[in-house]
Parts: sequence; C-alpha cells; structure tokens
Amino acid sequence: MIPVKGYAALSAGKPLEPFQFSRRDPEPHDIVIEILYCGICHSDIHQARNEWGGSMFPMVPGHEIVGRVTQIGKKVRRFKKGSLAGVGCFVDSCRVCPACKRQEQQFCKVHTAFTYSSTEMDLKTPTQGGYSSHTVVHEDYALKIPKNMPLERTAPLLCAGITTYSPLRQWKVGKNQKVGVIGLGGLGHMAVKLAASMRADVTVFSTSLSKEADARRLGAQHFVNTKHEGTLAALKGKFQFILNTVSAPHDLGSYLELLDVKGVMVLVGVPPKATDIHAFSLIMGNRRLAGSLIGGIRQTQEMLNYCAKKKVYCDVEVIPASGINEAYERVLKGNVHYRAVIDASTF
Repeated sequence: MIPVKGYAALSAGKPLEPFQFSRRDPEPHDIVIEILYCGICHSDIHQARNEWGGSMFPMVPGHEIVGRVTQIGKKVRRFKKGSLAGVGCFVDSCRVCPACKRQEQQFCKVHTAFTYSSTEMDLKTPTQGGYSSHTVVHEDYALKIPKNMPLERTAPLLCAGITTYSPLRQWKVGKNQKVGVIGLGGLGHMAVKLAASMRADVTVFSTSLSKEADARRLGAQHFVNTKHEGTLAALKGKFQFILNTVSAPHDLGSYLELLDVKGVMVLVGVPPKATDIHAFSLIMGNRRLAGSLIGGIRQTQEMLNYCAKKKVYCDVEVIPASGINEAYERVLKGNVHYRAVIDASTF
C-alpha cells in the first residue's frame, strides 16, 4: 500500500482537516501520480456538506487533478515515468455497456466509479480524490497533459473545462452564433473563454455589475446585469444557445424566452431545489431545455488538446492545503477569481 497525505471531510458540514490514508499498490495497468495541483469545484462543497445526499465519509474531495507519473504497472503502454497526467471526475467504469463503448463512461449503465465519494467497481472499496499527495488510477482513465500547459491553470479543465466544452461541442456552437452564458464563476468564465475561442458572439448574464470588465476581458462582447428590471425582456428571441452555469435558485422560464426558434438552453449548474417551468416557455418557439454532464475520456482528451492549441486555461488562485476551508467560504460568496487550486506540495 502507498501512504498518502491529504485533507478530508470526516463528517457532513465539518471543516476539512489533515488526513492520512493509503492507496493501492499499482496493478499491471495502473499508474501512480504524484499530484501537483488539484482544483476546488463547487461540487466538492456540495458533497462535503452532503447537500445532494449520499455522501460517503471520511471523504477526500477533488476531481481536477494534474500531476506527474512516478510509477507504472508492468503492462502500462500510454504513460512513462515522468509523464504528466490528469484525472477528472471518474476513475473507472464497466467498459462494456453501450455508454462505455461510446466513450461516454460518465453514463455507464453498470457503475461509474467517481473520483471520490463513490466506490471502485467492486461496489465496496471507497474512492478518495485529489486533495492528496498521490493517486493511483488505471491508465485508460487518466488524461495526457499536452506540453507547455501551465499546470495550475490546467487542473480545473478536468471538470470546469470539460463541463462547459462538452455542450458547446454537442450543440455545434460556432462563428457568429449568439451565445448567452448565465453566471460568471468557475464554470461561467470557462464557458465564455471557450465560446469566444469558437468565435461565437457571447453575452454574459450576471447579477454582479462589477464583473462586466472581467466578462469582456475573458472574451464576451456583451454584458447584461440581470438585477436591472426589464433587461431580459428586451432580449427575447435573440439567442441560439444559452449555457446556464448557475447553482442558485432562479427563474428558468425568463431565460428560455431569450431563445430564438429551436434555440437551446443547457443546464450545467444544479440549484438546490426543483424549478417550475411553464410548458409555453418551450412550446412557443420549439425551444429546447437540456442538461449536460462532463464528458467521457475521449472528449476530455479532445478538450485538453483544444485548450492547449488555443491557449485557453482557467483563471486561478493557487492556495496551500491549509487554506481549503477558507477557499470553500470564498467560493460560496462568489469572490474566487475564478478557481481556487491547491498546491499539493503543501499537504
């Protein structure tokens, strides 16, 4: 067994604290990764506080992992010692169901082994995430990090990047398309960067007027302060695509009305309670409301390669492990610009 240092939530809602545990010794197709950086995702907070239910404790969160391979199993073919590698939101799946064969392992019909607060494929062994010094993963569920990417700014791409890239690709966002991004946080800022890199005409919707300058710096052509009464009414029917990144309660219907005929709004944020939607918001204009969950291994690698080519990275604040709990509170207040990333050398 490999001794590991990290930070864990020992029970729901309690501050995270230093935690020592063990990883398995590498099996023939496993790689051992010395973690260099791990991003803090809002879903880490939801899980650590059991806000979605079903959280498993003790919990080492973290699914935005970048590090260096220090050991490889006897049959590893994709990585060498010293290679850079990433781990995203899941670490295994059945490999044989229709979803896995389509390279959409996040929808595995048998069991997706998520990176933490989940179990391995035996449905018994708990998984632990990237707020730690090392991890062990099957090579097929690790990502190759292209050369010359800034690692601290690359780590959050393993969740925030793929979460926004996947729906943009699925709905074929491209040149001059009218795209709205609701919310300018960890997900929203990546949505703006990626949509702008695809040459879309991007509008940011935010309750914070102070974020206008940042929105434009990130690539948005337009900014709408949604606290101003009447601003949405003036934009009805103007957008082909809206990516909704907001996890706070809000009226979906008012944004659906901004869509043109056959326009689509994709949800990637998860508000705490269900939202009522009037059927006419969809029927009038043949509009679509969809959801999107990260991406499979193939698409995540595609995203990393795309970001390396376009030089699209997350805006981050690097913190020591001792600052995790403070970072959680700052995330909840919306004043992290735009992803807190843990320096794993500080565990």
